[in-house]
Amino acid sequence: MPEPRAQYRYYDLILAAFVVVLVCSNFIGAGKAAVIDLPYFGTVIFGGGVLFFPIAYFFGDILTEVYGYAYDRRAVWAGFVALSFAAIMAQIVIALPVAPGAYMANYQQGLETVFGNSWRIAMASMLAFWCGSFSNSYVMAKMKIWSQGRHLWMRTIGSTAVGELIDSSLFYMLAFYGVWETQEIIAVACIQYLLKTSWEVLATPLTYRVVAYLKRKENEDYYDIRTNFTPFRVKV
Repeated sequence: MPEPRAQYRYYDLILAAFVVVLVCSNFIGAGKAAVIDLPYFGTVIFGGGVLFFPIAYFFGDILTEVYGYAYDRRAVWAGFVALSFAAIMAQIVIALPVAPGAYMANYQQGLETVFGNSWRIAMASMLAFWCGSFSNSYVMAKMKIWSQGRHLWMRTIGSTAVGELIDSSLFYMLAFYGVWETQEIIAVACIQYLLKTSWEVLATPLTYRVVAYLKRKENEDYYDIRTNFTPFRVKV
């Protein structure tokens, strides 16, 4: 008889927060290009979503560290399905006939500007997220075993560095190869990668607090010693 599934107090809340952050950062923040002045780099253009998307990796690290790879895998699939639904819904709403009137004409133009990303960009975003998130969780779980649970900061930063590298590289190459110059793609991807990874470094003290709280409240500190690391399942 299989072991009964553990009942956790906070897992569902973290999963919901993970999905919300993921969808919002992809559909609200991604449409705005902002600028920042950085030492040595000068004026840098970046997508508004880059300020919030790393929070998804923050939650991913917490889920893997406390509950294990399988629980984070379920969260990644929930996020992937949510992103897919949002992308399909956006295209359907934009394609619906517009009611007459100047207001709705302007509203339709705004919808197309914010949510009318091409399918190439939408698919690149979802595939990059899927690959990057699973890589992040896998590295996090394996490093926990190798380090025997020590040096949480090394695991969170190291796993995020790997996951964000895969995410940023895949997204910009899949979305803009042949549209932008290759040098421009590499430059933008590198800046996004540095910003996202730096966010994880700055969030390390908060990560320690949240992880310690959850381990104490959930009475759980999972090690993925016998875990099946295939990404193609949602069973925990």
